[in-house]
Amino acid sequence: MESNKKYWKGLEELNKTPEFLENNKNEFAEPLPIEDVLSEAGLSTVTPRRDFLKALGFGLGAVTLAACQKAPVHKSIPYLIRPEEVVPGIPNYYVSTFKGNSVLVKTVVGRPIKIEANPKAGVFNNGTDAQAQASVLDLYDVSKLKNPVLKKEDTTWAKLDDYVKGELNKVQAAGKKIRIVSSSLNSPSAKSVIADFAAKYPTAKHVQYDPVSYTGIIKANENSFGKAVLPKYNFDKADLIVSFAADFLGTWISGEEFTAQYISNRNYKSLEKGKMSRHFQFETGMSLTGTNADTRVTVKLSEQGPALIALYNAITGNSLPGAGLPNNTTADKAIKLVAKELTQNKGKALVVCGSNDVSTQTLVNAINVAIGSYGATIDIDNPCKRYEGNDAEFAELINEMNRGEVGAVFFMDANPSYDAVNTKAFNEALAKVGLKVSFADREDETAENCDVVAIAPHYLESWGDANTYEGYYSIVQPTINPVFNSRQPEQSLLIWSDAPVQDYYQYVRSNWEKNILPGTGKSWNDLLQDGLVTKAPKAASSYGFSLALDAVVSSIIASSKALQKDIELLVYENIPMRDGKLANNAFLQELPDPVSKVTWDNFLALSPKQADKLGYKEFDLVSVKGANGYEVILPVLIQPGQAMGTAAIALGYGRTKAGKAGNNVGKNAYPFVSFTNGTLQYATTATLASAGGREELAQTQTHYSFEGRNVIREASFKDYQKDPAAGSGNHHKHKVYDLWTTDKHEMLGNNWVMAIDLNACTGCGACIVACNVENNIPVVGKDEVRRRREMHWLRIDRYYSFNDEKTGHDVTKETEIAKMDNLDNVSVVHQPMLCQHCDHAPCETVCPVLATVHSSDGLNHMAYNRCVGTRYCANNCPYKVRRFNWFNYWNDSRFDNYLNNEFTQLVLNPDVTTRSRGVMEKCSMCIQRIQAGKLAAKMEKRALKDGDIKMACQQACSANAIIFGDKNDPNSEVSKALRSERTYYVLEEINVEPGIGYMTKIRNIDSETKEVHA
Repeated sequence: MESNKKYWKGLEELNKTPEFLENNKNEFAEPLPIEDVLSEAGLSTVTPRRDFLKALGFGLGAVTLAACQKAPVHKSIPYLIRPEEVVPGIPNYYVSTFKGNSVLVKTVVGRPIKIEANPKAGVFNNGTDAQAQASVLDLYDVSKLKNPVLKKEDTTWAKLDDYVKGELNKVQAAGKKIRIVSSSLNSPSAKSVIADFAAKYPTAKHVQYDPVSYTGIIKANENSFGKAVLPKYNFDKADLIVSFAADFLGTWISGEEFTAQYISNRNYKSLEKGKMSRHFQFETGMSLTGTNADTRVTVKLSEQGPALIALYNAITGNSLPGAGLPNNTTADKAIKLVAKELTQNKGKALVVCGSNDVSTQTLVNAINVAIGSYGATIDIDNPCKRYEGNDAEFAELINEMNRGEVGAVFFMDANPSYDAVNTKAFNEALAKVGLKVSFADREDETAENCDVVAIAPHYLESWGDANTYEGYYSIVQPTINPVFNSRQPEQSLLIWSDAPVQDYYQYVRSNWEKNILPGTGKSWNDLLQDGLVTKAPKAASSYGFSLALDAVVSSIIASSKALQKDIELLVYENIPMRDGKLANNAFLQELPDPVSKVTWDNFLALSPKQADKLGYKEFDLVSVKGANGYEVILPVLIQPGQAMGTAAIALGYGRTKAGKAGNNVGKNAYPFVSFTNGTLQYATTATLASAGGREELAQTQTHYSFEGRNVIREASFKDYQKDPAAGSGNHHKHKVYDLWTTDKHEMLGNNWVMAIDLNACTGCGACIVACNVENNIPVVGKDEVRRRREMHWLRIDRYYSFNDEKTGHDVTKETEIAKMDNLDNVSVVHQPMLCQHCDHAPCETVCPVLATVHSSDGLNHMAYNRCVGTRYCANNCPYKVRRFNWFNYWNDSRFDNYLNNEFTQLVLNPDVTTRSRGVMEKCSMCIQRIQAGKLAAKMEKRALKDGDIKMACQQACSANAIIFGDKNDPNSEVSKALRSERTYYVLEEINVEPGIGYMTKIRNIDSETKEVHA
């Protein structure tokens, strides 16, 4: 877009701090840890050549030869009679369901090793998120309990059943209440089991609660339309999207589903048809959705309510009190613009809000009625069933336990001793209950307070089902026998209620054959093949709004005023950890947060101006004290785009009973959440005070610099419409001089390349975890990430930018103030960066042992057994995408995050070699998948077809931002994509001829929206 726009990865690069300049002089900024390597302190295996290396002396030769250590021998026992369905080297695939989304599970010789989206899911095939990709690792988690537990001792299921039945009979005889507490349960079979259990024990009641709640939306719809439901949102039908702090591309309701919808109106196919939706985001902290918005406007938490009132007034012509943002002229100007555009796009617009306040969501309903959203972009006749929690019912449960009315309580996929609003009050109330049963898979924070832990299996060991939308049903089926002595919670409830059918598999099958499959034309066996059935949706109706808004507005104004003191504190879910249930997953802990790029920690986010005003530097330790007296000490992260006068802390950290990887990582922010007006509220106030000291966060973003080179290219949608090559730089190609021969792949069959659409990539990170799982990429831990040693083959670079007109180049007080102002209104671009598989690869020319070479089909290969670890290739790579194994991360007790044991290593992909110390590695373009695709085509005696081979990153991406294929096939999708006039190549001016083309980022802004940031 503007020629004076500058891009930077972090504040240290923008401000050119001495530390940044020093670290970027040399990508290997610290000396080789020769003594550690030679002494092998903490190594769990013996290396035969250790003494020889010591004798050789210190130097590069020692590290070089350390890479040649003998691999350990693993003995295996062959099958006496091989199961018919298991062929060594040939994977099996099973359908299952993860959090309501149908998935495909790859198993090798009985071991599940990879999760993919189910290609038969049709419109519900929306890729996968990072948590789904990482979930396979939890199957092999050694932190889980091995046997059921009774009174803190391992026991048998028979003894446990006798005890629970006896206690339930006592509870029933005493006339006390029984409560089954779960997170939102969208399994029709599980709900049926609970209903059968309640028939046996009439005082039983099912209480659903979610630590990150959507009760506000559900109650607002009940008040507005008489339907207590979570709507089905259709972002694909919206030409104009206005979001008030709803991170719908990340953590709000169903990020991967909404991403697929959202991107369908913004990707290269949509742009070529001349169509692009428009997106405004009003928010306090920088969210993943905010980074993707065309126009992002910062508002304080206390300003969100008045902004919505002002928007309603502007659309309807009403004059409700409390409207306007006198202290935020930018937001006030933006609200007027948005109101005008919403009025112009009636029936094709959508307003969403991330608040859990009933009154706020009721006002949002009124706005959506006024712009004709219902029946078009919002459907409450085919509602979403992902979240059905009721905050008030859970609060009443605590009161019932305190009054001594509850005789038994069961916890299914619920951990309130960690994530309840007031865990102290909850635990005190729980202590008054006679029978306390947890269905956890480990002794988590709640299970620790229970008499019985009826350990539950992983979802890949289970039978079950899910119903996430009206008419959409998917099956959960086991892909492996239970690894430990676990049993499904539903089966336990069947046994304890003396049900006639006590085998949960039979129960699920019977329920489907009786209640779900009839009329679908599918049998049980068809279901196990396809994974899901769909029924015709109901017609989506439009709705009117007759509710008086006086009380609603009064409540919003009162809540807004309550926040106008101290620092306004936002607690939120981030992409890696979400609500903290998967905190023991090392792949997720090491996944960089898409915005902050922080791993293994949460932090206190402050705007640059706020930090400067309070006198805090980055990583300073600060005490955060909530309105309820709860206090934590966290390091400061200076976050561009955070609203002035506010701070933000991520939920999901601070676990104490998660396991080796998750224990004591970060601080628990759930106690900052309050229960107000019948719902959980994630906006509160806090006071900040210096705690003294400093703690460096482990960030991945600013490890390398492109030295000011232009790697991001942007244009506005209006400019693109005039010239499809706008912003790409393709009109100003410079002459190149070539020392190599002409295109050597032209006649040699395949030329494997990739296209990445920057307009489609949201930066979610699912591709990173997919790559880690597929390619056996090790987790290195917080300290190694601090040392710039993360091993990810694929990273997503996040670039901030602003218009640099005000700041210029002279550093004065005025320019510094202008820069601070600009930092409140930065825009963001996400760019996936991996080995570019250059035709003129600079790494290949400097390798002394030909460990990295070019293949005949256009790929840059790494021969691990040749590599001697000189690292010349990493030094010569302009993209800094090569990784060096400083240690044997998979088998070194210094990196003990539960991956370093033979059991957890069952997750490893046998098609990919695990790398040892001293070896360089990088993206192989999933060469094992390419070979498998070729072999499958050869066995079927046919030519390889476009789409036969998909990369792990490509398959995980819900936005279809990554396109892989054969450039020599002119009809392949990748060839068509690369022919787009938006396509450019990063650092193409240095003539390395990269094999990955990027498509220019397009933003749907015009002169009016530019003025919003003026």
